[in-house]
Amino acid sequence: MTHRPFNVLFLCTGNSARSILAEGILRKDGAPHFNAFSAGSQPRGSVNPFALKVLESYGYPADGFRSKTWDEFAAAGAPEMDFIFTVCDDAAGEACPVWLGHPANAHWGIEDPSHVEGTDLEKEAAFVTAFKYMRNRIRAFTALPITSLDRMALTAHLHDIGKMEGASTKAGDSST
Repeated sequence: MTHRPFNVLFLCTGNSARSILAEGILRKDGAPHFNAFSAGSQPRGSVNPFALKVLESYGYPADGFRSKTWDEFAAAGAPEMDFIFTVCDDAAGEACPVWLGHPANAHWGIEDPSHVEGTDLEKEAAFVTAFKYMRNRIRAFTALPITSLDRMALTAHLHDIGKMEGASTKAGDSST
């Protein structure tokens, strides 16, 4: 029996940087076993150009992204999510919509590269760092034997991934 691809939603407040990086990474590294999506609680309305630049520079898709609200994924007809990961501390603490299907979730927070002040090179370096931390988490996630783990073991692995190098202060928490 073939399982459909797992649907994964990455949540952040603005849906312009970290969640976009995560979506782009999983879109490539998780194909064809995972479908990647991202959204925000208060979307900025535009994607940070450094996120797209870094994705492209590492050979990841950088097209078709838009900053969107998480309400799109809680509405009727939206894909049912199997996994939901918050990637910023603010989104982890917000009241989320009710997700159909009771997806597994964890907090994979990393510092927001869009808050870095300085030259364009310094800003881009912050996005490269965020990209690398997120790529490491996604590689650990896609390597899990998901279909053979019980819910408790899977949840423990997902929380451990959130505590990997580069974790923000609330890493491992799950408020989703």
